[in-house]
Order: sequence, then C-alpha cells, then structure tokens
Amino acid sequence: MTSTAATEAHPRTDSGRVNLLGLDAAGLDGLLQELNEKPFRSKQLRQWLHQRRVFDFDAMTDLAKGFRSKLVDLAELRVPTPIFDRESNDGTRKWLLALEGGQAVETVYIPERGRGTLCVSSQVGCALDCGFCSTGKQGFNRNLTAAEIIGQLHYATQALEDEGRDRRVTNVVMMGMGEPLANFRNVVAATNLMVDPYAWGLSRRRVTLSTVGLVPALYRLRDVSNISLAVSLHAPNDALRDEIVPINRKYPLRELLPACEHYLGNTPHHCIYWEYVMLDGVNDSDAQARELAALLRDIPSKINLIPFNPFPGTRYEASPRERIQRFADILQNAGFITTTRRTRGQDIDGACGQLVGQVINRRNQGKRGTQSATA
Repeated sequence: MTSTAATEAHPRTDSGRVNLLGLDAAGLDGLLQELNEKPFRSKQLRQWLHQRRVFDFDAMTDLAKGFRSKLVDLAELRVPTPIFDRESNDGTRKWLLALEGGQAVETVYIPERGRGTLCVSSQVGCALDCGFCSTGKQGFNRNLTAAEIIGQLHYATQALEDEGRDRRVTNVVMMGMGEPLANFRNVVAATNLMVDPYAWGLSRRRVTLSTVGLVPALYRLRDVSNISLAVSLHAPNDALRDEIVPINRKYPLRELLPACEHYLGNTPHHCIYWEYVMLDGVNDSDAQARELAALLRDIPSKINLIPFNPFPGTRYEASPRERIQRFADILQNAGFITTTRRTRGQDIDGACGQLVGQVINRRNQGKRGTQSATA
C-alpha cells in the first residue's frame, strides 16, 4: 500500500500525516500490514516512541532504512504544546495544553509521597453538564484523538524530567475534562498504551477510568479493557441523581449498577471505586449515607468522598468538614472502605471539578489576555 493509502486508513493530523503516538499495538499492527512490514516492527516502534521517547525516525537504529523512509513520508510525532504552566502552593502542577484547531485542554499533576498522579483529559469540554463541575459549563467542543490523550502523558513526563526535582508519573486517572466513555475508541487506545509493557508499562492497578455511567459503553469496556474503574455516583437515589448528574435520566441506577457489576471481574482491585462529591444540604445527610450503604451493599466497593470545589456561577456549596466525617463514619460502620479526597491545587483551579472555568475567560480574552493571565 502507498503512503497516501496508509494515511487514509488512520486518523490524520491537520498536516495530513498519521500521528504514530496515538496507535496502540492493534493500530500499529494494522499500519504495518498496510505497509507490508513485519509485525515485530510494532513492538520496536512502541519502545522507541513511548519508552525511549525518541521522536527522530533516523535515530531508530534497529529499524530498516526503507521502513524509516516510509515513516518519514507518512507519519509524524506530535505532542500538545503548553499555553501556560502553573504550580500550586501544595505542589500540584497544571498545564493548559494547545491542540489542533485552536482548542486547549488542562492536565494536572498531583504529587504525593511515593507516587505522582496525572489527571488526563479526554474531551475539549463536556456535554453531560453535571451541576457540580465547571467543565460542563463550557459545553462540548470535540473528542481528543488518542494521540492527544497519550500526548498529555508524554508532555507531563518530559516537563517533570526537565524540572529536575525527581518527580514522575506513577499513576494516571482519566478524570480531567470530558467523559471518557463518550470518546470510547480513542480512550481505549490511549489507556492500552499506558499499560502496554512495550509502551508505558504502567500497572493496570495504576490506570483508572472515571465515568458518570454511560451504560452501553460500560458493557463494551469489559471486552477491551481491564484497568481500574471509578464511577461518579454523587447520589443514593434516582431522584437526586437526576438533578446532580443529568445523564441518570437516560441511564438510571437500576441500569448503571448491573453494568458496573458486569465490569467488576476485569478490575485489578476486584471492586468499583465510587466517587461522591459532598454538597452541603444536598446529598450529605445521615439518611443519605445509610441509603448509599444500602444501595451498594451487594457490590464490592470503595467509596471516595470528594469535598466540593466551588467555581463561579455554581449554586452548590461545600459540605462542612464535620459533616463529611460523619458521612464517612456511617459508611465505614456499614463495612465500606471510605476515604475523603484531599483537595489539591485549588489555588490554581486545578482541583476536582474546577478544570476549564477560569481558562474559558483567559481564552476568550485573546492572545494579549492569555499572556497576561499566565505571567
């Protein structure tokens, strides 16, 4: 197959080339078949691209010269570029990364003792409009390509190496901008690369996909993935969840819970992580804690309580610390492993639910406004 034909069979950038960073093992196997190249080249390429992070085809010395020439003709290696880079007082670091078409997404690195977690975006904006999340207030622009998703990991890894403070990415959570399962194919390809032993080689216990619960996609996920699963629940009944998470009107709890249980056998932790944002006077009562315990009693679960992080225009307020602790105590007494997420990066709008809100304002100010906002 000619180089032109090969690019037509795979997603192309605005330059008309294939960004090889977005091709997982299956994608590279298909490309090699089209180019009449040996299958073992796929493993070599993944090692060069994602382990050694070499972006010069001529430097890939164990690839045949003819093959390298084909790659030069049809492919490119491109990662997102930074618009701004900010670090919180607590060490959390946030990047606004530019994509094709003038779009941008936020990526957040959260350092902790013995680990570093990268929160990765899957869409520009989000169509699901959950009331507690500023990303949804932006609306939906487009899905990220697999190259743009894995490119966030490439960029962050290099940026952390360049700073020289011995910080690195040990965990990845698909909890940034967007609903990952609404961008199913590209998210699966990117997370495949994250756990691929010939690519990033992360343990599947250390890669987590977070979803509000797109039920058909959850059933599909079991056939193609075995990474950790976190589900944004936020309410113990349909009436309240309809308000907080509007997609619940389409996929209510009676459909969501069986879909989660269906995936349970694929999770490395043999449990589902449930995310529950604590909203003052909305979903944080003792009765609601007991209702939540009853709802999840037959599902191996870990519950992560998330203090609400305010953003401009929201009608919600954060539950008091004492109320969160009382809620956690009730769940723990019911036999659930329950944690309260520590708020990180709030001073740079990098905390859970805050992504994009301030960025929209900066982006709309034009180039001069963006520069002044990031200085």
